[in-house]
Amino acid sequence: MALAARLWSFLLWGRGATPRGPWLTTGTLGSRGRCGSWRFRGSKVMGNPGTFKRGLLFSALSYLGFGTCQVTPQAAVVHATGKVEEILEQADYLYESGETEKLYQLLTQYKESEDAELLWRLARASRDIAQLSRTPEEEKKLLVYEALEYAKRALEKNESSFAAHKWYAICLSDVGDYEGIKVKIANAYIIKEHFEKAIELNPKDATSIHLMGIWCYTFAEMPWYQRRIAKMLFATPPNSTYEEALGYFHRAEQVDPNFYSKNLLLLGKTYLKLHNKKLAAFWLLRAKDYPAHTEEDKQIQTEAAQLLTGFSDKN
Repeated sequence: MALAARLWSFLLWGRGATPRGPWLTTGTLGSRGRCGSWRFRGSKVMGNPGTFKRGLLFSALSYLGFGTCQVTPQAAVVHATGKVEEILEQADYLYESGETEKLYQLLTQYKESEDAELLWRLARASRDIAQLSRTPEEEKKLLVYEALEYAKRALEKNESSFAAHKWYAICLSDVGDYEGIKVKIANAYIIKEHFEKAIELNPKDATSIHLMGIWCYTFAEMPWYQRRIAKMLFATPPNSTYEEALGYFHRAEQVDPNFYSKNLLLLGKTYLKLHNKKLAAFWLLRAKDYPAHTEEDKQIQTEAAQLLTGFSDKN
């Protein structure tokens, strides 16, 4: 979960700071993470959580030596099922270890693969590289479009992959950062449909549910001038309520308790929007006390503390 994202990568309307973009937060959908621990450090915007456990058993020695291992030619195409499984295990190990660049280098060797599991992981890896602060701006844009292409191919290869739907929605939102508000709004229904499909295919994926909550939160607080643009594009513009967003955030928490600091923060902020200070304080305190494993967690702790201080000042 690194979803989405500084994975509000989908929420805000401009580019620049973390998060960016209107629909997601993939944070660093975090760049990796338990929602990567958008995790988002962004993902449990993740995929097959069981794969990591298998990866630990696969070959400890090969992982320890991965940084110096020989790789196959750049244009390699994966054919054998056994080979694919091996690559996926290596990829998931690197992802969990936070080895963003090594993961990208591994997976780009197989960019011509027809395997959906490889392709959506490559989309995620491309996006994670784009999220790195040291990545040049012109390269970020190329990586964002590259990630969308990989996610699209993953979806074409396997429409039953919840992760392919999730990452297609995330990447489609990211592209909107380069194409303007009208494109972002125009893509809103498509993004929503793919998040809903991801949830349908895997109702136990907390990140997809969390991202659907962010979609609702975004449209619940959309300013008037953006609503005017939406009305120009749709006979029935996208809309939602804070109550609907709250339902998704709670559902995500039920599926995977305490899985992501941003989910706790958004529960608090949504209750604030609904003028329930008691429950807002409860969730904001949990967000403030959440162990800071990532830079995003630290930012969330700070924001939660500031909001809680605001309570004290007013009282």
